[in-house]
Amino acid sequence: MKIDFKQQLDFNNVLIRPQRTTISSRSEVSLERTFHFKNSNVSWTGIPIISSNMDTTGTFEVSDVLNKHKMMTCLNKFYTVGDYESFLTEKRKIDGYNDYIKNIIISIGIGKNDLIKLEKILTKFPEIQWICVDVANGYMEKLVNVCKYLRKTYPQKIIIAGNVASGEMTQELIINGGVDIVKVGIGPGSACLTRMKTGVGIPQLSAIIDCADAAHGCGGFIIGDGGITCPGDMAKAFGGGADFVMCGGVFSGHDENPGEIVIENVNNVEKKFKMFYGMSSELAMKKHYGKMAEYRASEGRVIKVSYKGKLENTILDYLGGLRSTCAYINAYKIKHLTKCCTFILVSQQLNTHFVK
Repeated sequence: MKIDFKQQLDFNNVLIRPQRTTISSRSEVSLERTFHFKNSNVSWTGIPIISSNMDTTGTFEVSDVLNKHKMMTCLNKFYTVGDYESFLTEKRKIDGYNDYIKNIIISIGIGKNDLIKLEKILTKFPEIQWICVDVANGYMEKLVNVCKYLRKTYPQKIIIAGNVASGEMTQELIINGGVDIVKVGIGPGSACLTRMKTGVGIPQLSAIIDCADAAHGCGGFIIGDGGITCPGDMAKAFGGGADFVMCGGVFSGHDENPGEIVIENVNNVEKKFKMFYGMSSELAMKKHYGKMAEYRASEGRVIKVSYKGKLENTILDYLGGLRSTCAYINAYKIKHLTKCCTFILVSQQLNTHFVK
């Protein structure tokens, strides 16, 4: 048994220290960034924010909205080859298809059927650039082996893999797995119960700092996946070294998300909700696999998210918050946010005394 006494931080443990700035307007800040990926030798330009591949947020409808802002969507694993064919065939007929296709990510697991499905999709749509190999436990040897196979089979595809929360596995996936981007986060999401059911995890800000340092040292990048509750958290994730930030709950609860609006009476006030749930929840297991396997526990919550209206409004709120963060610390580009960021430890984030 070992104990690591190093302090581990989450987003609510810190604030970003403001500093003298020459930026006089948020409009001067650029949130676009260009990446060149070492292992695939491919470049991408856009705003490095991604909608998670949960089946309520990793959808074609969500991707339509995010694409307008040059943001990406990691499509859920449960879309069939036919789903891709029917949707993207129609997309090919309209202007802007080439830009759209650069901002969607195919999500797969590590099973044989996943690889077969991927091959069929890429045979029909070879212009898709991104592959995300997504498993809850990114420390499995099989994940590295699958990534090696994908790098050999698709040498010029941008490959994402995860999830992990420590530097050594981040380097393993980049160096030996041939991955371009490592997805970081074990249990930080609002719909995730992994930490409760297993006791495993690392506070998300410290995980991002550690994994970013490891990835950047060997020419790779990371996605901070999960734990974002507000625009300030997203700014802290970028400040901690995340190259991309992936969100689930942030992009849930909107008109564009699947599912009906649920209306409930809360303290004699009519409230509107939409359902949001973890992909390891019993609900998700029953929906996609028919049952929850006896050898596993439910590691996901089912949440009623307050109805938020149009997704566009949430996107603008987050992008505005990020620009404001950059203005406070003299970062003209989102790429500079990490270098301009100094975290200070705090015991309180907000004054909520008069909030009901």
